[in-house]
Amino acid sequence: MASPQQIKNLQQTFDRALGSPNAVSTSPSQSFLQNQFRPRGFSTSNQAKPLKPFNTEDMKILLLENVNQTAIDIFNGQGYQVEFYKTSLPEDELIEKIKNVHAIGIRSKTKLTEKVLTAAKNLVVIGCFCIGTNQVDLDFAASKGVAVFNSPFSNSRSVAELVIAEIITLARQLGDRSIELHTGTWNKVSAKCWEVRGKTLGIVGYGHIGSQLSVLAEALGMNVLYYDVVMIMALGNSKQVPTLDELLSKADFITLHVPATPETKNLLSTPQFAAMKDGSYVINASRGTVIDIPALIAAMKSGKIAGAALDVYPHEPAKNGAGLFSDDLNSWASELTSLRNLILTPHIGGSTEEAQSAIGVEVGTALTKYINEGASVGAVNFPEVALRSLDLDQQNSVRVLYIHQNVPGVLKTVNNILGNHNIEKQFTDSQGEIAYLIADISDVDQGDIKSLYEELNDTPYKIAVRLLY
Repeated sequence: MASPQQIKNLQQTFDRALGSPNAVSTSPSQSFLQNQFRPRGFSTSNQAKPLKPFNTEDMKILLLENVNQTAIDIFNGQGYQVEFYKTSLPEDELIEKIKNVHAIGIRSKTKLTEKVLTAAKNLVVIGCFCIGTNQVDLDFAASKGVAVFNSPFSNSRSVAELVIAEIITLARQLGDRSIELHTGTWNKVSAKCWEVRGKTLGIVGYGHIGSQLSVLAEALGMNVLYYDVVMIMALGNSKQVPTLDELLSKADFITLHVPATPETKNLLSTPQFAAMKDGSYVINASRGTVIDIPALIAAMKSGKIAGAALDVYPHEPAKNGAGLFSDDLNSWASELTSLRNLILTPHIGGSTEEAQSAIGVEVGTALTKYINEGASVGAVNFPEVALRSLDLDQQNSVRVLYIHQNVPGVLKTVNNILGNHNIEKQFTDSQGEIAYLIADISDVDQGDIKSLYEELNDTPYKIAVRLLY
């Protein structure tokens, strides 16, 4: 039997593990797990030489749309100048703000169009603190030498859990019952209310979210089918079907997890709704353009579709507030909101504390590595290039970051310039019309660095040059 002192010690250990005993418990983040299970004897304080940019002002970071505090802490820790806003900015104000910043962090509401990016004279990198990047003109950003990073999987679990909640809510008509009781109506019914056990879930898009959702749905006793444009190994007992039509004809619940592309626009429209089972359910937490919403309205009014859950829309308000989701924004809004057994949420699929914290760490770290080291691994519009860090004892070295048009003869010109010095390591790659070279040059002084910068800056196919030393 444990002594009172042993019990007290155990309680103290438990309290320390929890932090505040009144705090809400959260899922462990990736960074937490890495810290907890780091191999013994491994130290995070490596001997890499910290680099700083040559011939630029202090790095200025603009963060919009309430980017998570974890990213702000990362940037502040680097000594960057951080300007933070909880909302997106009107285009004219955004154009004024972006003129002098070196990096910008956004979520899904801010549109970085060619017009906006043209005004960004010092911009080096863009961070999309979300999954999607369709709010950025990726090709134009690349043509200006601006790399774009996102977080393709950090909020996967949050979205998958929301879909599971919506499957059960639709099957039991919980939304309608809740609204009724809020208005004083007692309506205890079981007609057309179902268990989800034994039902078939059809997942369109079996990526990070779709595959996690697959596992959760099986744990509830559901059968899982999925359709994807590429062959992907099934998790658990799920099965891939060869065509979208086959999935639509067999599934009781259909959920979409695909990007916004010309091929996925109106992926579900009148013919697809007609191919579904009578009384099936539709869920969309991907992009607002993949469902033809007027067609969905018609299918729900006819009874073909028994319920739906939408988290995304073709046009979404730029800020929070009453009366913003209206017919002025989407012409069918009032007709949509009049339907029964319909869950409408304001693009909150990834809006959990855990997801936003993890996204802040992932994108914040990617931006910092690109700014400080030139590492573009994970960029969505850019060649993926990286070199190992310089060592602390390499005091007279400079890292050359050279972005150029992908045309013949450029490397010869660049290496003629670099060849006057000792090239310790070099790596280059291209993607489409853009190419990116990183090289570490040793035995240089301030005069050499200045000369290198000027010579590289004068080359004919140069897009951008940065030197880190």
